[in-house]
Amino acid sequence: MSNTAPRPPAADRQTAMRVVERIREALEDGTWKPGDKLPPEREFASTLGISRSSLRSGLGYLAAMGLLQVRHGVGAFISEAPTQFGAASLPFLDALHGYDIHQLFEARRILEGHIASLAAERTTERHLQQMAEELEEMEASIDQPHEYLIHDVRFHRIVAQAAGNSILAAIMESLTGALYEVRRSTTEQIADLHVTTKFHRDIYRAIRSGNSRTSRAAMEKHLTNAEADDDLPPKPKPRKRAVKSKSKTPATTARG
Repeated sequence: MSNTAPRPPAADRQTAMRVVERIREALEDGTWKPGDKLPPEREFASTLGISRSSLRSGLGYLAAMGLLQVRHGVGAFISEAPTQFGAASLPFLDALHGYDIHQLFEARRILEGHIASLAAERTTERHLQQMAEELEEMEASIDQPHEYLIHDVRFHRIVAQAAGNSILAAIMESLTGALYEVRRSTTEQIADLHVTTKFHRDIYRAIRSGNSRTSRAAMEKHLTNAEADDDLPPKPKPRKRAVKSKSKTPATTARG
């Protein structure tokens, strides 16, 4: 069984970009504004010339990236303060292709553990409120794994924003789109989303308490659990370092 991260189908990436381009054009020409509701699913899919299932895939990606707000039973809306519309994170999906999936989790623990630590020191009430809202959405969508994943990814984006470092936030903006696509194929395999939600709640509480060490530990514990719970292939055994044999130097004779 391969350890490499699954490559999102090209059709999925193309669908996401068609939806992105349509929304960007509508914003630029004034047809839509932040806060506006998107057309009904059937109408929007027909306009784009794609299936409704493909549209849902694209909208899920955009919601995870913070470009859309999805309200249960109401519809999808343009975010009031959307992140930059573009393809910055999509090439990152290709960059992840061929990388060991365990390396991805290792990188996340290093990056997001430190981000959580900074968030505990720098978060604002607004960020805490947004985290709490995403937690509520996660709890409300436990029986809908793909909907749950959107709010899971958004929670991690907000933690990155709360860290108060624009460089780290930009890295996470690129990474979250890739994470959404990589994890979309494994979300339904997660044994218990109630447990996953508890890990996120622990992260939120640690950040809210202002304890940077506890926040880092909570994030690292969550990611370690996620790696174990995602039905991934076993980690490859580390390579043993080759021990060079010491070459014997010829004995020197004293010169008289």
